Amino acid sequence: MNYICRVVAHLAAIAALGFLPTFSAAENLLDVYNAAKDNDALLRASRAGYAASEQAVPQARSALLPSLGASASTTWTERSFPGSQVTDPTSPLFGMEVPDQNFNDHGWNAQLRAPILDMESWFNLSSARASVRAAGHDLDAAEQDLVLRVVQSYLNVLRAQDLLDSTNAEEAAVKRQLEQVQQRFDVGLVAITDVLESQAAYDSAVVRRIQADGDHDIFFESLGTLTGISYEKLDRISEQLPIVNPSPADEAAWVEEALRSNLGILAAQEQLSAARRAVRARTSGHLPTIAATVTQVDQVTGAPNFFGSDTTEQTVYALELNLPLFTGGFTRSRSKEAKALREQAQELLLNQQRTVTRDVRNLFQAVATDVVRVRARLKAITSSQSALEATETGYEVGTRNIVDVLQAQQLLFRSQFDYADSRYNYVLDLLLLKQVAGSLGPADLEELNGYTDPNDQVERTVSLRQSTLN
Repeated sequence: MNYICRVVAHLAAIAALGFLPTFSAAENLLDVYNAAKDNDALLRASRAGYAASEQAVPQARSALLPSLGASASTTWTERSFPGSQVTDPTSPLFGMEVPDQNFNDHGWNAQLRAPILDMESWFNLSSARASVRAAGHDLDAAEQDLVLRVVQSYLNVLRAQDLLDSTNAEEAAVKRQLEQVQQRFDVGLVAITDVLESQAAYDSAVVRRIQADGDHDIFFESLGTLTGISYEKLDRISEQLPIVNPSPADEAAWVEEALRSNLGILAAQEQLSAARRAVRARTSGHLPTIAATVTQVDQVTGAPNFFGSDTTEQTVYALELNLPLFTGGFTRSRSKEAKALREQAQELLLNQQRTVTRDVRNLFQAVATDVVRVRARLKAITSSQSALEATETGYEVGTRNIVDVLQAQQLLFRSQFDYADSRYNYVLDLLLLKQVAGSLGPADLEELNGYTDPNDQVERTVSLRQSTLN
């Protein structure tokens, strides 16, 4: 009993450290997103990276602010004069050997330095500020990416459930068909080939259902990776979700908005701004710098001195001018390096703009195609149902064979899944379009969450892996 208590306490401690997932009975899309905001490792890493990037500004600013430094030292000296005699006749030690001298020197000094003119440091500060702004856009992009990753993982679970429902229904239908064909064969109404065809179709349906069941569990696990929470139920998206064309329905307007608001473009623009200021900073390395200094010195020596005093105090006020005449080509090389980096930033910005333009146009067309595809696949379900009924009737009267019936059943179930799949693709493509345009945010997720149905939920099933372990 004590052993069990220790194990439970140990597991509780591990869970508190975040190594074991917590469990949630049922959640909707917004609940999952709120949990992911606090627990997603990639987003937290991005936040830490931004916090580190922010320190570039105070580090660059420090070169323009006064600095204070101090130093201290102490030395011990032992001095001897072997064979030497005192030659001063007035000294009481006249004619005697010169005595040894042991003494301590110690002191300290402090200097206050204030830059007055330092153009390179000014441009470095401006470059650092632009780099921090770029890092801020990167963080915003990571937050947008989290919205998309949450929706994608959530829809993957719903998609896996729809596929599992489809394969379960297909398996049940083919099993009934197999039983009917077996009964007909037993009374001599059909040939053995019909039984074999039905058995093969049933075995294939079982394999697809097993695969769908495994994928269902995998996607539940993937969703938990974002939040650290193991979900048991998720709300489905209702049929009331409107499938409409992007608004505005103008591709050029989306491109214009993306070129203005895309976070990747904004970050690249700030990186170019930082590179331009870095060029001016490196070029300013040839310019003189001016600084004012105040130095306080306090020195105590134990050695004999001319003034008969062992303490020296002084305050020095200075104005320093530093003009780098030749640094071995270092400043010139750094300037050339900065210009090459500026050119690199310009090309990266151009590539980003072209890529965003391409992605917006492609995604705009994809969403428009998704709208038509959803409507077409909804009609395909009705057509497939009618075709199955007609094929079954034909089989009853002998104008169709069992293969035709089985194929018609597969077509119906595939049409049902394809319809659900096309709805999920529409949602993802629309959110991707908004992400590329720079307008994706939690409000879009809240709007989508308004179409989740708490009365229609996806429930996690016991996976084959768990069944095997048990």
